[in-house]
Amino acid sequence: MPPLEGTVRGLVETALSDADPDGPLRWNVISELWQRADLESFVEARRLCEAGTLKERLLGVDVMGMLRPFADRALPVLRRLAAGEDDPMLLYSVLVAFGHLADPRALPSVIDLAGHGDARVRYGAAYALQHVLGDPPDQAGLDALRLLASDADADVAAWAALGVALAMGEDV
Repeated sequence: MPPLEGTVRGLVETALSDADPDGPLRWNVISELWQRADLESFVEARRLCEAGTLKERLLGVDVMGMLRPFADRALPVLRRLAAGEDDPMLLYSVLVAFGHLADPRALPSVIDLAGHGDARVRYGAAYALQHVLGDPPDQAGLDALRLLASDADADVAAWAALGVALAMGEDV
């Protein structure tokens, strides 16, 4: 797919027109905004995170997680969503965003969601934890990751076990 052009708002409208939340058009837009990594893209992502529809909030979270230069501004928005949302897919996306931002300040939010009843959310927590543990690894975060390594869901357990091995510096 060739690079997209246009205003940030126009790109967002294009992404929102994709009926598939994992669709190539949507993710091409997210990639374009990630490459721009400018204040306008962050402001639009923040606006989307506060929008009334789940589809808009999901897009906002997915964009925000790619904007590392704005981690200081993104973390409070994402932490608020982690504490206040109940949709498993949105919580999963928030956790993946925390993982992409790789900022240990997200650790309390990730630990809070590690025991969620939905396996998708726990999978997101297993992914995020290994990226937000800090150096040296936070003990509470390692404990949460170890607990997830024995999760009833095989995918959650496998991802968490990998995270534990990586955090402990083991060969994988």
